Amino acid sequence: MRPPLSTLALHEPRTLRGALHLLREEAPLAPLAGCTDVFVGFNFGTEKARAFVDLSRLAALRRIRVSEGRLAIGALATYTDLARSRLVRARLPMLAAAAREVGGPQIQHRGTIGGGIANGSPAGDALPVLAAAQATVVLLSVDGERRVPFTSFYTGYRASVRRPDELIGAVEVGPVEGRQWFRKVGTRAAQTISKVVMAAVRSDAPRVALGSVAPTVVRLPRTEAALAAGAGIAEAQRVLAEEISPIDDLRSTAEYRRRVAVNLLGRFWAETGAG
Repeated sequence: MRPPLSTLALHEPRTLRGALHLLREEAPLAPLAGCTDVFVGFNFGTEKARAFVDLSRLAALRRIRVSEGRLAIGALATYTDLARSRLVRARLPMLAAAAREVGGPQIQHRGTIGGGIANGSPAGDALPVLAAAQATVVLLSVDGERRVPFTSFYTGYRASVRRPDELIGAVEVGPVEGRQWFRKVGTRAAQTISKVVMAAVRSDAPRVALGSVAPTVVRLPRTEAALAAGAGIAEAQRVLAEEISPIDDLRSTAEYRRRVAVNLLGRFWAETGAG
C-alpha cells in the first residue's frame, strides 16, 4: 500500500555540506538520487522510510574524473553517464558494458551508481564490476571522509557499513591490469533482473566476481587461486561450483545458477585468452 503523501517529509539541500548536516541533525533520513528503487518500494508498499533528503542538486557528486591516478566516479553519475564516459570506457570498459544493461533507457538515465551501491541488491549489474576492479567506496559525513574497500562494504543482504549520517560520495578504482570481461544472464536481453552476472579480470592474479548467487555480490578467492596457479579451466570450474551457494527463488533455481556460473567462467577464460 502506498503511503499518503502527507506522511512524508522531503529535504532539498543546495550544498553537499547542507546535506551532510541534515543527515546528522535530522536523522533518520533516506537519501534520494534517481529514485528508481525508492519509487518501486512505494508502489509495492515496501519502502519504510518516511523522511528523505534529495541529492539531485549536488552537481559535485556527478563528476567522473581521474584523481591521483585513480578513476573517481561521483555517486550521482547515472548509468548513461558511465556508458558515455570516455574515461570509463578507456579505464573500466566492463563498467561501461554493465551500465548499458541496467534496465532500459529510462532507468539508465535516472539510476545512479551510488544508488545502486546503496541499494545493495545481489543482482545489481554494476556491483560485480566494482568487486572485480577492487574499487573503494568513499563515504562522506560532517566529520570528513572514510574509504572502504568495496569487498568489505556489505555486511549482509542489502546491509552495509554505511552509517545513517553518511553519504556515498564516490567510488574510486585504480588502474586495472589485465583483460576485463562482463556478462549478464537474464530472461531476455534487456530490461530484466539478472539470473547470474559475472565480472572478471584476466591477469597473473585473476579476479572473478558474481552477482545473484549469494546474499551479496561475491568475489571467488578459491576459483581465482586455482586460475592463478595454472589449473585447467575444468578444474577451476569444479572449484567454482563448490565455492558458491546459490538459492532457489522466483527468478531461477540454485542448480541453474550454478551451471550458468560455471559456463560463464569457461567463456571468460576462452574469450580472454591469447589473441
